[in-house]
Amino acid sequence: MYIVLMVVVITFLVSCLVMIIASILSKKTIMDREKNSPYECGFDPKGSARLPFSLRFFLIAVIFLIFDVEITLLLPLAWIVNITDIFSWGMTGLFFIVILLFGLYYEWVQGALEWSN
Repeated sequence: MYIVLMVVVITFLVSCLVMIIASILSKKTIMDREKNSPYECGFDPKGSARLPFSLRFFLIAVIFLIFDVEITLLLPLAWIVNITDIFSWGMTGLFFIVILLFGLYYEWVQGALEWSN
């Protein structure tokens, strides 16, 4: 029991020492305007916050998130192939993919996927 306690204490002390050394070494030594300012995706953080922003970027991000979530819904379909019969598995997958294709077609017809006019 004494050895286990000593190992825990030594591990704790070594990890604290490593954290203190890392904290000292990671301090910023050169302070300038660019390093102290927050990164705002290419926008000047010191400028006006009311600059026009293209909604196309927002629409593409939302479309990406929608299709990304739908792909994660398709992943369990591959795992249940051993549990169910092939007909119900195929119909479920086909139905889900048809819904995805209809959504993609709707986005295409509405012009959300066109980057330039």
